[in-house]
Amino acid sequence: MGYILVIDQGTTSSRAIIFDEAGKIVNSAQEEFRQIYPKPSYVEHDPIDILSSVRSVISTALTRARVKYSEILGIGITNQRETVVVWDKITGEPLYNAIVWQCRRTKDRCDELKHNGYEDVIKHKTGLKIDSYFSATKIEWLINNIPAVKNALDNNTLLVGTIDTYLMWQLSGGEIYKTDYTNASRTMLFNINTLSWDDDLCDLFKIPKNILPNVCPSSYNYGYTSEDILGVKIPICGVAGDQQSALFGQSCFEKGDLKVTYGTGCFLLVNSKEEAIHSNNGLITTLSCQTKDKPMYALEGSVFVGGAVVQWLRDELKLIDTAKETESLARSVKDTNGVYVVPAFVGMGAPYWRNDAEGLITGITRGTNRAHIVRAALEAICYQVNDLILAMNKDLGYKINNVKVDGGAVVNNFLMEFQADISDAMIIRPENVEVTALGAYYLACLELNIFKSLEEIASKAIVDRTFVSNFSQNYRNKCLEGWNKALRKCFVK
Repeated sequence: MGYILVIDQGTTSSRAIIFDEAGKIVNSAQEEFRQIYPKPSYVEHDPIDILSSVRSVISTALTRARVKYSEILGIGITNQRETVVVWDKITGEPLYNAIVWQCRRTKDRCDELKHNGYEDVIKHKTGLKIDSYFSATKIEWLINNIPAVKNALDNNTLLVGTIDTYLMWQLSGGEIYKTDYTNASRTMLFNINTLSWDDDLCDLFKIPKNILPNVCPSSYNYGYTSEDILGVKIPICGVAGDQQSALFGQSCFEKGDLKVTYGTGCFLLVNSKEEAIHSNNGLITTLSCQTKDKPMYALEGSVFVGGAVVQWLRDELKLIDTAKETESLARSVKDTNGVYVVPAFVGMGAPYWRNDAEGLITGITRGTNRAHIVRAALEAICYQVNDLILAMNKDLGYKINNVKVDGGAVVNNFLMEFQADISDAMIIRPENVEVTALGAYYLACLELNIFKSLEEIASKAIVDRTFVSNFSQNYRNKCLEGWNKALRKCFVK
């Protein structure tokens, strides 16, 4: 029997998961890495930390599974999207820290682009809103502000890419300089209609097309790892941004199939197949996983701070020691006692798109205790997801009644119960909640011919539990009224 190695490179940690050919997880390893905050609203990662953590978890997972590198049939990669790395193609050394998708340093530049009337053309070409969330203004900032980056550009040694590109280049010893359609579609430089880097947008941001990686389908043989690095040549044959990978891992293959992933952020995607649905309600159009050079689309809403609010409770407020504590604390009180948390730590994403939003805790009284704040933080995740669902209802023209969920936070039953309550929808949790990695696994297996069809993949999905609403409409409305009042307070302009 052979194995598939999946690298899941996330915002706060890197993971390696070993799957067997039947789709069973044999073993895994995870390692957190530094979050760097040089200034308010600036978020960075050290690319060396990312690469080191990836190599470490690969080694650990293989050791734990007692699997040799030579037994790995192929590699799948799924990654945090929009985060960009710049490095030198001669030395392989990063030229600056990676600028993370959460970073808001280019907010003023985005406001300038909106003021100058570029919103419609960017939306038409890329499906995206103008926002510092996406990669283009990050790359532009690096070229304009970091001398080492500008020098490398002038000397024709500059390479730039999202995390998948950086990892493939490093693991292949510089032989692979590619990305997939899903990651490219998050840059604000890629035309999702023609499946190509857009000349006009590259000119707008003064980013030469020749420094950008080649773009390929998600299920594809990208090339091989270097024997000097992993000891053997292993094909990398499945690559996708984490949210599109999760959509694929949830077997959302039909038009209208949707999922929500609860990770550092929260992401709702609905498969629209060949139709590029353009939102009138604050959502974005993006490319979904493809097995051929043919555009396939999804409609997406992104919450910038989801599970990260729990990390904030732990690391900054010191209200909890572990994320697991939040469920019992939330259940220890009957409600939040009027407290609402709006975790607008890096502005607010869909459907609001407010760079000016500031985080707040409101409704505090003398009777407020730790459990109320923890519960309010968990509920805030659900309120934000519900706002995405409401926007999606308007764009689709019908009410969403069933929501597939995944991600690390969905093991919290209180969170899932409250999501069902506040959204008046059935929440469907799969037996394997690691569907982001599962998507990359399936993409690799299709290229390796281990699985023959999407139907074969869909037949393997198993539901763990469903959650349904127990709220009356009156109580739900009361809760939502309090949330919307708190939300208005966080918009400072």
